[in-house]
Amino acid sequence: MSSPYKTFAYYTFGCKVNFADTCTIARKLVDYGLSEVKIDDYADMYIINTCSVTEKADKKAEKFITKIHKRSPKSKIIVTGCYAQLNSDKIYRIEGVSYVISAKNKFDIDKYINMNNDNDSDDIDLVSEFNMSYSLNERIRSFVKIQDGCNYICSYCTIPKARGKSRSSRISKTIESIEHIVNNGIHEIVLCGINVGDFGKDNSETLLDLLVEIEKIDKLKRYRISSIEPNLLNINIIKFISRSKKALPHLHIPLQSGSDVILKSMKRRYSKNNYKELIESIKTYLPDICIGIDVIVGYPNESELLFNETYEFLKNIDVSYLHIFSYSDREKAISSKMPSIVTSAQKIKRRKVLKKLSDEKYSNYINKNVNQVKEVLFENYNDGILDGLTDNYIRVYAHGDNNMVNSIRKVKITENNLQTYGRIIN
Repeated sequence: MSSPYKTFAYYTFGCKVNFADTCTIARKLVDYGLSEVKIDDYADMYIINTCSVTEKADKKAEKFITKIHKRSPKSKIIVTGCYAQLNSDKIYRIEGVSYVISAKNKFDIDKYINMNNDNDSDDIDLVSEFNMSYSLNERIRSFVKIQDGCNYICSYCTIPKARGKSRSSRISKTIESIEHIVNNGIHEIVLCGINVGDFGKDNSETLLDLLVEIEKIDKLKRYRISSIEPNLLNINIIKFISRSKKALPHLHIPLQSGSDVILKSMKRRYSKNNYKELIESIKTYLPDICIGIDVIVGYPNESELLFNETYEFLKNIDVSYLHIFSYSDREKAISSKMPSIVTSAQKIKRRKVLKKLSDEKYSNYINKNVNQVKEVLFENYNDGILDGLTDNYIRVYAHGDNNMVNSIRKVKITENNLQTYGRIIN
């Protein structure tokens, strides 16, 4: 089909799932006949995939859209993603926006690009179809969305309202997509989703069932599991990873708070003691694993006493790094109706305190790996220096050649000094 639009560029805000979605949309536009250009270049059309996990994410998207329009006032700007689903009317009022596409229709973007300006709005609760998405040639590692949506009602979160109910494809279809990715020269995939541990729930299958089948893909060298809820990370999955030849020793397990009072208010599905026992179990089977965790500071009822409780819990738990968020009121979230006892200044201070703790934990974790030999998938090359990730998620820099990019090499970690350095030994 002919189109007045010849070129497009895209930009993704937010998580790995969003990135996988955008890459899949981009491939559809290429198949439609458009040519992809970089976001800083002129394009006839710009696709902006938004995030809405915090108010800051909303503002970033608004500012970016305005910037694109000022730079290329005659170009078409199409906006999709979580912010677009939650507040389509608000985005549509931003000058320059040509079309707002709902979560239900974003993978059919080719059907919309020749239409007149419009605002597409769908009830996310009615979305039941799962659309497989993945990155392919955009990066060395491929982000593969194996699950979408969430059935949880965490008080601070609006993602279920943006993404809909939990859903996934069958294992057989997922394996087909992964095999296609691997046949395109990808050595490492990252399994991601909004609630990865819920994979297969609507098909009477499980995440563990999927891992068993992924293990059988001969050409696949390695894979990681992205963020997974602690109540869905069971001992069978942990044991499987410990025995696996391809699953990497790295997990990201959201905590959000080290206070049971706050966890209950957040409507999380575990206690801090449950979480502590989970970490101890993981360390029993995978003593060298890298564990990252999400923490929210400044939740409305987080008193100084409760924050200190969280700090002490984090200080004494054996994890590798913290991903810290300042609590942000979301208009449609349950917690937005709670009166807050936390000031903006307190949020900033608490975030700094936890950032310092995270830096200490991560530095100590890397120090334990100095003088060890790790397998590194090199992703980038710059003036004689390669960098990539070890199996246990440490970014390592080493002298090498450009032809080593997208190869897995044994590297001896030699130094931890602001950056981690190593020496390639094969």
